[in-house]
Amino acid sequence: MYRAIARNKRNSVFTIILFLAIVGGLGYLAAVIYQDLTIVVITLVIATGYALFQYFTADRQALAMSGAVEIHSVSEHPRLWRTVENLSITTGTPMPRVFVISDPAPNAFATGRDPEHAVVAATTGLLEIMDDSELEGVMAHELGHVRNYDIRLSMIVFGLVVAVGFISDMFVRMAFFGRNNNGNPVVMIFGLVAMLIAPLVASLVQLAISRQREYLADATGAMTTRHPDALARALLKLEQYGRPMRRQNSSMAHLWIADPLKPGVIDRLFATHPPIAERVQRLHEMGRSF
Repeated sequence: MYRAIARNKRNSVFTIILFLAIVGGLGYLAAVIYQDLTIVVITLVIATGYALFQYFTADRQALAMSGAVEIHSVSEHPRLWRTVENLSITTGTPMPRVFVISDPAPNAFATGRDPEHAVVAATTGLLEIMDDSELEGVMAHELGHVRNYDIRLSMIVFGLVVAVGFISDMFVRMAFFGRNNNGNPVVMIFGLVAMLIAPLVASLVQLAISRQREYLADATGAMTTRHPDALARALLKLEQYGRPMRRQNSSMAHLWIADPLKPGVIDRLFATHPPIAERVQRLHEMGRSF
């Protein structure tokens, strides 16, 4: 169990280092080719500011896009409220705000920049098909994202993606219109390649980080409940009964416990989530380690 958590954290660190290398390499090349660090600095400042804006507003955006409705007491949805409350007590974290989404597609998500500003949401479809232990596993997974500060990490990565996009766009613009390249075809070709390749690589790295954090949330949730097989059963139900969400938005696909856009038909390279079969296998392996 602890080895699985440590492995997922290491993988996330290695991927982030790769991400930083991409941004640093593009910035360095821009400075060398155009002999001007100002553009790179301005680009990074803009990207950081945009990421910070998203960081402080992401929870409200996600709730609005999903149509979530907050429940304020145990009387409104007793089973969901008590499950989240018990997990909060078990982990020693503040009780998050709890929301329900009227949607037959079974799914759930968590957001919030830290445990003090956490939000968890579940669809009515999820509540209908999960038994108590499976629901506990799903909510433990979601609270695991909050406890692991995954929203904070995703916003940092988001800022890096924006920076890569800005720098690569700067390359192609200066390759065609810049005053310093003197029509150099090598610079022009390099700018085009950077524009096309860098954002793609950055997006792939972003998705790889998202998948690693899903594995980590699975492991964290399993350690919280001490019942990984329940979460494994829940994931299999999500695969069996999964369907597209009524209100879909690709920008928040990584927040859900299962891909809300293409459940069960996941392109591994461009997926925000690892295949459910692999997640279930890892959970079973964790169960044997208890």
